[in-house]
Amino acid sequence: MGNGNLGTGSIIVVFLYLAAMLLIGAAASKKIKTASDYIVAGKSMGFWLFVMLILGSTTSGMTLLGVAGLGYVGGWPTFWEQIFVPLTCAVAIIFYGYKLYIVCRDKEFLTLQDYLAYRFESPRAVRTISSVAVLTTTLIYLVGQYTAIAIVLKWLLGIPQTLALLIGAMIVVIYVLLGGLYAVAWTTLFQGFIIFFGVLLAAPLIINGAGGISHINATMAGIDPNMLRLAYPQVHPPSPGYAFATPMFLVSFFFLLALGLGSGPHIVNNAISVKEKKYFKWSPLVVFVMYIIIMYLIKISGMAVRSLVANGAVAIEKPDDAFLVGIKYALPQASWSLLAVVILAAVMSTTDRLLLVIGSCCGWDFYKQLFKKDASPENVTLVSRIAVIVFGILSFLLAIKPPLLLAWLIWMGIGVMLATFVVPILFGLYWKKANRQGALWSMVSGYVTALLFGAYAKFVAPLPFHFSFYAFLISIAAMLIGSLVTRPPSEELIKESGTGFFVRK
Repeated sequence: MGNGNLGTGSIIVVFLYLAAMLLIGAAASKKIKTASDYIVAGKSMGFWLFVMLILGSTTSGMTLLGVAGLGYVGGWPTFWEQIFVPLTCAVAIIFYGYKLYIVCRDKEFLTLQDYLAYRFESPRAVRTISSVAVLTTTLIYLVGQYTAIAIVLKWLLGIPQTLALLIGAMIVVIYVLLGGLYAVAWTTLFQGFIIFFGVLLAAPLIINGAGGISHINATMAGIDPNMLRLAYPQVHPPSPGYAFATPMFLVSFFFLLALGLGSGPHIVNNAISVKEKKYFKWSPLVVFVMYIIIMYLIKISGMAVRSLVANGAVAIEKPDDAFLVGIKYALPQASWSLLAVVILAAVMSTTDRLLLVIGSCCGWDFYKQLFKKDASPENVTLVSRIAVIVFGILSFLLAIKPPLLLAWLIWMGIGVMLATFVVPILFGLYWKKANRQGALWSMVSGYVTALLFGAYAKFVAPLPFHFSFYAFLISIAAMLIGSLVTRPPSEELIKESGTGFFVRK
């Protein structure tokens, strides 16, 4: 899919963008004085930085490449994804974020693991389990992001995918190393506006270039009339592989994307970094509206490219190339490099946040909290930066031969998040009887069964629900049983942690 003839101008545009990211990282590095500065930017994020951190952390390689690829493959039955994912931004802010912000501000916590260890009175066991789960899910998710970076740079510069992967990985690792969350926030603010306005420019031209919605629908109806329905018929396993969006699967899809994705540490941790609680009032609506506009335009762009392929106007190697192929077909060549930067911005805005989560997990949660309580801020930051390098290299190696469909890899990571984090976060925040045993049973059973069900669904036989839904139900049962058969937490803890069935009190 490489395009070696895009010209010197395109190469200059991309490298100017990459250089800008490095300069922002270098500027941000001057503000790093403590571990809090590196991990949560000194809890000083303003409104738009917070909004764009949530938007950018969620707008990943899946958004521009995977979502278009899913629209290309499945048509309208996959449109539910574009409701559920923006919803997760609102859920992460309203139901997880606000109460976490209050507790973490009062207790000076820096990570989600800080809260879980405190709420469930388990400074070692719960912190260790949650940190292992954070590293696993983040690494899986990170491989998907690196894959997307490689796809874009390969297409734009006409270079081998491994070299493209290496260039993208090095840039992200360097500016995260330099500036921590300050660098991530400032680059994400820049990237967020690039994504929003870039998609607003490109997607309508791709859709119009394919003949408009009516023509696209008519073409897809000729391929499979079910592509125009709200869901595929409930047949399990689905006879054509793309017909996975059945009613049963979509139920589990809701929990996966609306609850699971928002519980991811790279998203929910952003709430801890907010400067003022008033930002929680309007940010859910702003993020939801911006995100849903982007998502639907990209989804329909993928369908538009399917119509173009069916009518012989373009050729495509794999579904994840759909948005790039649409850009090449519908827009002048002079704009390709600018729009490739839009896609790079989307991917990097999630990748850098994931790397920072890994760094803070290793430096703060493992090194500082479990092994060396008296570690200096400089040593915590050093360990965090070493972890960013190590996991940056590891995810690069894993991304050299990724799965065919980028969306599957990212759903795997989200599925483990759903089964591991949603129950302890929600029950910890809202259920007064949730205790240490319930949390331990819930996290361990959810994490292990998610991996088992995920492997079964991928390598043995497909399941009627998304694999994570089964593990999520097991996680709920484990929390309920574990908490009800053992001693409840103290009234003092419940009062101090603000636990209860309310958001504001």
